[in-house]
Amino acid sequence: MASQDELIPGTLEVLTLGILSHGALHGWGIAQKLKLLSREILQVNQGSLYPALHKLEAAGWVKAEWKATPEGRQAKFYALTATGRKRLAGEKARWARLSTAMSWVLDA
Repeated sequence: MASQDELIPGTLEVLTLGILSHGALHGWGIAQKLKLLSREILQVNQGSLYPALHKLEAAGWVKAEWKATPEGRQAKFYALTATGRKRLAGEKARWARLSTAMSWVLDA
């Protein structure tokens, strides 16, 4: 993960689940969406993204399927599973609590 701000371990997986909650994407698409949505603060390299995707797939939170891209190339597309949606909901609640608590402490 290359970024201007270092991520806490495990956040790439959560961010990937969040990105995939909007629809299936291939790895390059996930990386581009992360860059876009974070206003270019977060950028991921393939050496970090693909191990994270394999971890999510092994956990059953995403499924992968080879499909053609709009340009006609074959790419592995990743999609959120029902279990992945449940995991994402729990992670969003956990991050909301954590960021609120951090703000309380840092703003005190």
